Amino acid sequence: MGRRKELPLLEKVTITDIGAEGNALARVDNMVVFVPMLVPGDIVDIQVIKKRKKYLEGRVVRFHEYSSDRVEPRCSHFGVCGGCKWQHLPYNLQLKYKEKQVRDNLTRIGKIALPEIMPILGSSETYYYRNKLEYTFSDKRWLTKEEIESVNEFEQEGALGFHIPGLFDKVLDIKECHLQPEPSNSIKNAVRKYACNNNLEYFDLREQKGFLRNLVIRNSGEGKVMVIVVFFYEDVEKREGVLNFIASEFPQITSLMYVVNSKKNDSLNDQIPVLYKGNSYLVEDMDGLKFRIGPKSFYQTNTKQALNLYRVAKDFAALSGEEIVYDLYTGTGTIANFVAGYANKVIGIEYVEDAVSDAKINSGINKINNTFFFAGDMKDVLSEQFFKENGKPDVIITDPPRAGMHEDVVKLIIKAAPEKIVYVSCNPSTQARDILLLSESYYIASVQPVDMFPHTHHVENVVLLKRKQG
Repeated sequence: MGRRKELPLLEKVTITDIGAEGNALARVDNMVVFVPMLVPGDIVDIQVIKKRKKYLEGRVVRFHEYSSDRVEPRCSHFGVCGGCKWQHLPYNLQLKYKEKQVRDNLTRIGKIALPEIMPILGSSETYYYRNKLEYTFSDKRWLTKEEIESVNEFEQEGALGFHIPGLFDKVLDIKECHLQPEPSNSIKNAVRKYACNNNLEYFDLREQKGFLRNLVIRNSGEGKVMVIVVFFYEDVEKREGVLNFIASEFPQITSLMYVVNSKKNDSLNDQIPVLYKGNSYLVEDMDGLKFRIGPKSFYQTNTKQALNLYRVAKDFAALSGEEIVYDLYTGTGTIANFVAGYANKVIGIEYVEDAVSDAKINSGINKINNTFFFAGDMKDVLSEQFFKENGKPDVIITDPPRAGMHEDVVKLIIKAAPEKIVYVSCNPSTQARDILLLSESYYIASVQPVDMFPHTHHVENVVLLKRKQG
């Protein structure tokens, strides 16, 4: 076998921009180099770790000069934890690069004419903005580079925290997280301590064994708290010990639930949470509407910013009260119910049946009687017969998952020929791909980026598409 060719060390490289997936970039000998966790203006030595046809990937081995724009990250786990990779970037620059990401995707992938993009809507809260976090138990704590290089001996310890990016079975023990308000950190740390004191087995993700599997914490704007403990197998005495401890230590918890999940994956969509104490749901207020949030309900994780996002979608739709609106990928009907008072009727379609049930309940809570919800695969539900029975849409609002819309769904939308499409996306690249397919019949009238996730590269984007005449 031939020797593997050594990849080069690039010295004193100046970082000039931020590009794909939030990675910083530089240009060396007409080649783009992507490097994570850097700020434009940093001057560094880069070890190339992957060589592609059109670009290189590398990691920093030495800093020569730090960018004047760099700020001190708040979190002690920064650089190891997979979240909040932009904490070292000032928030005004985070917004700048997110807006740039939207523009780049729409021009390079969408390849159609753009109006002036409206300034990105920043989040009023950049920390403690999340209403949900999910922690994973692992019997093998991830050791940091500093720990490995130290002379200390480390016994095999358990972790309660977040997955290391790209490694399904590696979990970083999280002592503090600045994304969700208290009592989130206190609950997590108390459960870890209880598990340690009582010799409870943490889950082994590779071997699929162990007792404690996940801990989910949700909260509402009014300060109500839901805790869901996920066990791998049933042991009544141990389970009740954990749940009774949580209930006694944190009486402010309004919904305490558990799940026994013996599957090979962590998804709870096909599981049945059991109520142990309190209510089976939280209630969130949004612009005078109330939304019931169950243990499996999807709800935008930045509650305050979600209101701004939905207001943009409603304003783009510019409803007169006469329209039939289709809300695709409606989830628990948040957008459908939000715009229902401005439309003749709203048809919500969603793949997850439990979400559709929640959507109907949310309409009932708010005494909304012009919403109609259907469960099923979008490309199967949308048909000539469906349009005949429910009316063709004047406006379509679509908010698909990160993968975007199936090509068949795009074709069905074109066939339905609504006057306007409001496309809400958490992934501007797949949004741009879908808009390119829609561009034979539609043009972009307005673009509004919205930052839902400060300190990450993720950005929501709302695009108004209008049907071409003639």
